[in-house]
Amino acid sequence: MFMAESVWSVLPPVITIALALWTKEVYMSLIIGIFSGALLFTGGNILESILTMFAVMSDKVGGNVNILVFLVILGILVAAITRSGATRAYGEWAAKAINGKRSASLVTALLGLVIFIDDYFNCLTVGTVMRPVTDKFKIARTKLAYIIDATAAPICIIAPVSSWAAAVGSSLPEGSEIDGFSLFLQTIPFNLYAWLTLIFMVFLIWTGRDYGAMAKSVRESNENFVVPKEYQDTTGIKHEEEGNGKLIDLLLPLFVLIAACVYGMLYTGGIHEGKSIAEAFANCDSSKSLVLGSFIAFIFTGFLYLPRKVISFNAFCDSFGWGFKAMTPAIFILCLAWTLSGICSDKYLNLGGFVGGIVSANASLIMFLPPIFFLVAMGLAFATGTSWGTFGILIPIAVAVVGMDPNMLVVCVAAILSGAVGGDHASPISDTTILASAGAQCHHIDHVNTQLPYVMTVAGCCVAGYVVDGITANGWLGLGAALVCLVAVMAAIMGKVPSLKK
Repeated sequence: MFMAESVWSVLPPVITIALALWTKEVYMSLIIGIFSGALLFTGGNILESILTMFAVMSDKVGGNVNILVFLVILGILVAAITRSGATRAYGEWAAKAINGKRSASLVTALLGLVIFIDDYFNCLTVGTVMRPVTDKFKIARTKLAYIIDATAAPICIIAPVSSWAAAVGSSLPEGSEIDGFSLFLQTIPFNLYAWLTLIFMVFLIWTGRDYGAMAKSVRESNENFVVPKEYQDTTGIKHEEEGNGKLIDLLLPLFVLIAACVYGMLYTGGIHEGKSIAEAFANCDSSKSLVLGSFIAFIFTGFLYLPRKVISFNAFCDSFGWGFKAMTPAIFILCLAWTLSGICSDKYLNLGGFVGGIVSANASLIMFLPPIFFLVAMGLAFATGTSWGTFGILIPIAVAVVGMDPNMLVVCVAAILSGAVGGDHASPISDTTILASAGAQCHHIDHVNTQLPYVMTVAGCCVAGYVVDGITANGWLGLGAALVCLVAVMAAIMGKVPSLKK
């Protein structure tokens, strides 16, 4: 307990991240990081540390059980669709409609932009639908993971109708007279990381000028595309066992899944109780909505396949086990990542309180608050692996420090949201990073290593933009400065980095 809200509270995430990057073993790194945090909390008592570790895990997993159920149901849906032969039919159609790496990547990005409701849903759905197509054109699984990740949280954080809008609104301190949804809408143009990431992603897809670890990965895939061993035949389905599914047998379940999840958000947000659509989305329970929507889609898929004998009853039931198996790595990492987040929460080591205290102590430098909030949010999200937790910690501080200056408040909250998404993007223990790896079915640490240079490139441009924001107290000037910086970076890349397109 004596280590709570001190510099020692930074140690568990630092240990976890360092070990993960060094050993490339995520599970063990997370377990060691969690246990080190429990040891700090209990003052070195090993037995109490073990009990504390599993108490935190119980609380976090129990609180997120709907997300786990959603992952399992989605895995079952993917297995059933694959076994029906619909995925094969889609691949055959896409091979005719899509004629190269660039178009396949752009369609993947477009699908990611369309699914803006929730980042979890986005990561897994885009990966499931587009992976057969990107594999056909030998697009590196790491590049697919980057595209998925770059269109998950960034699009959710600038979409007025999403689960993230509700998370931001709920982060305002109790008793605040500020309307959370209105504040979120005002931050959208100034969320520099989200906008610049989307622009930079399209630039990389169009030019093929990958660099850093991604360039090596793309080059290897161009020469000899190999699916990672653990993802070869993930669903356990052999070609001769597939059904006679058509393209419609893929599109209809996905359409129902999306529609049912959107309806689930409206339903849990109180649309039937007289709430407006905006209010319903702002007050929805996204995890319950995803479970509701995925279960409806699962039932629909059964009624779509079985009467038409697209797939046999036994084969449909076999999909349960294969779907669960396919999601096991993502579920295990998520459970451990949530536990690490829990041990760093205000009930235990209170990492957020320590960081918040540092920020509050330097609040007099109001001119530098936007870049400070951006960098602190990025560091906190990177260390804890959670964007939403970062919102909850830093937004109340921003309201307390600059609440009387509405323009600066909007810019500072935008900087917090921007930094939180950036840190979440870079973190190997972030749930969205984990799910992007799962959606693309690539090694998790490979995704982290190849994406990190792109994250840092965009983050550097964002810092320049937020410095201008602070000096001028004008978000539009900051946006312009960040865009100019990004254009300069892209011009430099065009001049020095060779294209890897084939």
